[in-house]
Amino acid sequence: MKKLSKRFEDIMAASAFAEAGEIETAREILKARQKVLLALTGRESDRKSFKYTLNICKRIGAGLEVLYTSKRDEILQMLKEFEEELNKEGIAYEFIQGSGCIKEAIIYRTEKRSDIQFVVIESSDAMNIDCKNDDRTLSKAWEGLKCPLVVVSKGEIPSLS
Repeated sequence: MKKLSKRFEDIMAASAFAEAGEIETAREILKARQKVLLALTGRESDRKSFKYTLNICKRIGAGLEVLYTSKRDEILQMLKEFEEELNKEGIAYEFIQGSGCIKEAIIYRTEKRSDIQFVVIESSDAMNIDCKNDDRTLSKAWEGLKCPLVVVSKGEIPSLS
């Protein structure tokens, strides 16, 4: 009931701004509730995943959360590049540094969140770095992810047609 009430308040506030001619403010209020989570693995193929996610965010008017666990210089450089592009496109974003296993970080981040529409990650074994292979609890939780998981293959970027 609390979520429904908050959503109703957001819609009413957006309506008031729209009636006053503040269309962009109204859009910002409404899109602040939708997010896409991009999980970076620290590989070069993360760039394709980012492009795909950027296009999705523009299409659905969502904000972006970028989750990464690697502390390598390459990923920090990528984040700077991504930040420039996100600012240029006017997409609200947040960079979140997790630790350890990227799967665990994704599960933790999405567990109690209804605003995350889906998670985007590249297709590779890098998702298993720093994960315990024999951890059945993690595998079970991964299967029970609370939102859709989009895996961007190394080949082509998925289309929405």
